[in-house]
Amino acid sequence: MQIKSYEEKYCDQLTKLILGVQQDEFDVAITLDDQPDLTDIPGHYFDGKGHFWVAVQDDVVIGTIAVLFLENGHAAIRKLFTDANFRGKEYQTGQKLLDALEAFCAENGKNAIYLGTTDKFKAAHRFYEKNGYEEINKTDLPADFHILAVDSKFYRKNVK
Repeated sequence: MQIKSYEEKYCDQLTKLILGVQQDEFDVAITLDDQPDLTDIPGHYFDGKGHFWVAVQDDVVIGTIAVLFLENGHAAIRKLFTDANFRGKEYQTGQKLLDALEAFCAENGKNAIYLGTTDKFKAAHRFYEKNGYEEINKTDLPADFHILAVDSKFYRKNVK
């Protein structure tokens, strides 16, 4: 497995992976139209706005993660998804993606990382908590944190 910066050739694969996890696996009521960042990843995540990575196995996308830079040294995790066949301790796909994101945030002087998730992603909650993320109230989010309609749990990790 390799963690790579997003390339256009991975767009269809990562969109299929993310929508499959959201809609088919967890029955989350979200569509591609609800996620305009997926149709313009460079426009949303590059040029100083953050970054987007894919985990690939034999050039097949098996995971994704992105970070958006916010004001005041804050960052927001977006789009952490892994193929069900590549989850868990054996593969550590999510862990490798999160490690890449956290290293990138540290290199770019970020002091806190925030995220929102649905209450349906129970394993994700345990994963974030194991990695030092603390659950916070919605009111504790930075003013420029974009809350998705499906977000109901929020986390923060101080990185400095």
